Amino acid sequence: MPSSDQGAKGGLTSLPNLLTLGRIAAIPVIVALLFLDGAAARWGALVLYLAACATDWLDGWLARARGEVSPLGRFLDPIADKLLVAAILVMLIAAGDLRGAAVLAAIVILCRELLVSGLREYLAELRVALPVSRLAKWKTTVQMLALALLLPGPAAPAEVALAGILLLWLAAALTLVTGWDYLTRGLRHMLGH
Repeated sequence: MPSSDQGAKGGLTSLPNLLTLGRIAAIPVIVALLFLDGAAARWGALVLYLAACATDWLDGWLARARGEVSPLGRFLDPIADKLLVAAILVMLIAAGDLRGAAVLAAIVILCRELLVSGLREYLAELRVALPVSRLAKWKTTVQMLALALLLPGPAAPAEVALAGILLLWLAAALTLVTGWDYLTRGLRHMLGH
C-alpha cells in the first residue's frame, strides 16, 4: 500500500493532475459558451480554450519537474486532450463554422484519435508502450492552433477562420501520417502475438 506521501505525489490531488482535471472541467463550459450567440461567448470560449491548452503543457512540465509523473496522470492527460478536441470539433460543426469539405478534416482527426486510443489500450494488455512521436507532437500543436483560430467564428475576420481551416487540413494530413505510423508499429506487435 502506498504511503500518503506517494499518494499525494501522483494522486488525484497532485497539482499536475488537478490541472488535467481542470482541463476536463473546462470542456462543458466551452461547449456551453459555443451554444450561446454573440461575440462575447465566442471570445470567452477562446480564452478558456487557450487556458486549457496552457495546462496541457504545464501539467506535464510540472509532473516531470516535481517528480510527480504518475500512472493516473499518464492516463488522464491524453483523455483530457482527446475530449477537448472532440467536443470543440463537434460544436464547430454544429455551429456551422466547419462545413462542407472541412468536416472531412474533422472526421479524419476524430477517427485517428479513436484508432490510437484503441491501439494503446490493446497494446497495454501486451505491456507494450506506444510513445508519442515528435511528429505527433507537431500534429497536436497545429491542431491546437487551428482550433484557436476557429473558435471565435463569426466574431473574428473571415481571414482568421480561413487560416484555421487551412491549419485544420494540415493537422488532418499530419493525423493521417502519425496514425499510419502508430498503426504499423502496433500491427508489428499484434501480428507477433
